[in-house]
Amino acid sequence: MSTGPQLTVKLFGAYRDAVGAESLVRPCPPGLRLGALWAQLCADWPDLAPLAAARLGAVNLDYADDDHPLAPGDEVAFFPPVSGG
Repeated sequence: MSTGPQLTVKLFGAYRDAVGAESLVRPCPPGLRLGALWAQLCADWPDLAPLAAARLGAVNLDYADDDHPLAPGDEVAFFPPVSGG
């Protein structure tokens, strides 16, 4: 496992099922953005790619878009949209 800068990724719903884990520790190279992290996850777990259309992302408990910059130690969460009545 890498000992360089890292962040934690939390996965929910179908994303958790596709990866087979609730959380991951991933490298956090300089300049990494939320969308690029998602692309890396899809490359490592191809079953995620078809689920990406309506995904939501958060960084440190705040919703974030794909251009959001990431920093070592961040907690990132990806989850599918939730609906209900």
